[in-house]
Amino acid sequence: MTTARESEILTRVGPGTPMGNLMRSYWLPAAKSSELVADGEPMRLKLLGEQLIAFRDSQGRIGVMDHRCPHRCASLFFGRNEEGGLRCVYHGWKFDVDGNCLDMANVPPHQDFKHKVHAKAYKAAERNGLVWVYMGDREVAPPLPQVESTLEAEADLEIDFIQRDCNWLQALEGDIDTSHLGFLHLGGAQTQTYANGNIDQNIVANRSPEFIVEDTPFGTTYGAFRPSEDGGTYWRFAHFMFPCWTLPPISVFENNILARAWVPLDDEHTMFILVANKNARKRRPSQTFADGKEPAGTAAKDRYLPRTTDWLGRWKLVANSSNDYLIDREVQRTQSYTGIDGIHLQDQAITESMGPITDHTLEHLAPSDIPIARTRRRILAAAVALAEKGTVPPGVDTPQDYRLQRGGSFVADAALDWREAYAQRISQDVMPRANKVAAE
Repeated sequence: MTTARESEILTRVGPGTPMGNLMRSYWLPAAKSSELVADGEPMRLKLLGEQLIAFRDSQGRIGVMDHRCPHRCASLFFGRNEEGGLRCVYHGWKFDVDGNCLDMANVPPHQDFKHKVHAKAYKAAERNGLVWVYMGDREVAPPLPQVESTLEAEADLEIDFIQRDCNWLQALEGDIDTSHLGFLHLGGAQTQTYANGNIDQNIVANRSPEFIVEDTPFGTTYGAFRPSEDGGTYWRFAHFMFPCWTLPPISVFENNILARAWVPLDDEHTMFILVANKNARKRRPSQTFADGKEPAGTAAKDRYLPRTTDWLGRWKLVANSSNDYLIDREVQRTQSYTGIDGIHLQDQAITESMGPITDHTLEHLAPSDIPIARTRRRILAAAVALAEKGTVPPGVDTPQDYRLQRGGSFVADAALDWREAYAQRISQDVMPRANKVAAE
């Protein structure tokens, strides 16, 4: 069981907290590149409990800084993004993307002291359609992580953001909890209704898999396994990668070129970020029944509310807790397991229903929760080691540890050890692609 003290460490991400300090050791994806336009309007950005402003200057550089002007603390959200910097409209003080004060417009030249004034700014970088922010205290930031899908060419990527109204940990844990698939998403499906060869047939044939879990240099790895119909072993591999990445087994291994980040906006709000090779996703086997229809409740696409300019105004869904996620009880009785339409929305409804921050002392974890328990211990140990000994967290200085990893499902020879089965698929499907991307 996770104790109240452990839960406090795991879930609180503000400045000075153990988990907040761990998160700040890494680059975090924070926005789509397309959200920021050169000399366009500044954007409110909440990240790890801090209220920030993001903008793109005249040269296309990204700035991310505390929203308070260091002069009188007026919000730079109302600033003018012009001529290479962000100018506060209160007194005209201007700052560049690094927080340097460029101009004190209301101060006579002989009294100017702009060289002594600095806005609190964080390092920002762009790669393949994502804006990354480093909020740590290193003078030289660590390398960006080499998560496989984030290294794909921007033109080949699907990047989705969805805000979730709950703590980052309970949101992330849905991705390392594979047994819920056979119930929450496919509970209404029966084996005999699936098209021949459909990858989900093994799941609905046996909804209680067994697990292996192992600590890794980048986080944790787990595999759920079941006997397959052809006498092999059906595997669903997934990974947790520090500080808040998952590689869930959404599809067959060869096509599962994707990653998800669960970035804490604050203690009670999380930004889900999917980065996937859209061409590979199109190649995944059809998730259909023999009659060509998709399982009830799995086909809907996410719909967004109009964007607003407040701190939590980005990427919110039309279906949410205020309308019970548009649940249809008649559909639940007669067609799908939940009556909620959309796989992501089903996950969102359940994790948000746990409350803004789950009371972990009320849980009764089962053998199916071994990946969750092991991952919590791994994260907790890293946060405590950083707080008490200054130990650099896993993966910060070794971004290559992330690269040759992938989640996904496949059938292997039943005689193979799980490490052998996984290594074979990495050699077959991941390494050739990694070498190609590196060469390009």
